[in-house]
This record gives sequence, structure tokens and C-alpha cells, in this order.
Amino acid sequence: MRDERGVALPTPVILLSVVAVVAAVIVFWVTGGDRDGTDEKITPAGGTASASASAPQKAEKPAKKKPAKAAPTPVERGKVNVEVYNQTNIAGLAGEVASKATTVGWNVVGEDNWVGSVPENTVYFPPVMKREGEQLAADLGIKRTHVAVEGSMKGDRLTVVLTGAL
Repeated sequence: MRDERGVALPTPVILLSVVAVVAAVIVFWVTGGDRDGTDEKITPAGGTASASASAPQKAEKPAKKKPAKAAPTPVERGKVNVEVYNQTNIAGLAGEVASKATTVGWNVVGEDNWVGSVPENTVYFPPVMKREGEQLAADLGIKRTHVAVEGSMKGDRLTVVLTGAL
């Protein structure tokens, strides 16, 4: 005859095991569960660096902060002279765009027709007025900006050449 013996776990041991597992799950959930004995830090290159929990912890030096760049002063539209030229057959286009520029604060000092071969609507600027030229282009919805052409354009103002309606 075979002896049929087994191991019967006492009820308190099973109950204690269940309680321990539940407690572990709760602690894991409350703490975020992302600790594995190492402190993980993000490095500037986007990688990770680990320091073992058993290694002595060094006091971290505060990161040197670069001085915040001052926001550039807004362009003073009213102090910038603008000329608008029409290179199309659309009558009154230069006047229409000049009016739009004046409405948003630019000082339009002239409008006329342009004879040339500018490839698309463009705001030309003297080198020292690049920021102003980019702002005028943004205000008018013109995508192309370019340094002013010496001899054809004045060096103290922005020049808009229109090749089509805005």
C-alpha cells in the first residue's frame, strides 16, 4: 500500500502570504514602482546614467544657469519706412497692400509699379533691417524676404515687390 501523504498548509500561513502580496502591490502602486535600487538620471545627451543605491551619494552641483536672453524689443513699425511696388497687371494692388501695411502700423512712404523679374512676392530689407523685414513679411503674409538690391532700392527702408495678390 502506498502512503498518501501531503502537506497541508495551515490557514494562517496562507492568509499571511495573501496579505503580504496585497501589501507589496499597494506599496508598489503608491511609490510608482520605478525604483530598483538605482537612481536613474537623464544626461544632457538624452541617455541615462545610473548610480547604485549602495554607492556613496555625492552632493550634486547645481547646474550653471545661462543668463536668459532678453527678448528682442518689438519692431517699432511706425518708425520704419516702407515702399510697396506692383509687378503685376492687377490695378491698385500696391495701394491695397500699402493700406494693409499702414493698418498694422507700418509707415508706408510710397507705392508704384515695378519693372523687373522678381520671382514671387518679396520683402527686401537693408542688412541692418533684417528683423524689420521679416516682421513686415509676417504681417503681410509674404513668405520670401531678401537683402535689398543695391542701386535699385534705398538703403533706409523696406521694399515690397508684389508678383501676385496676397
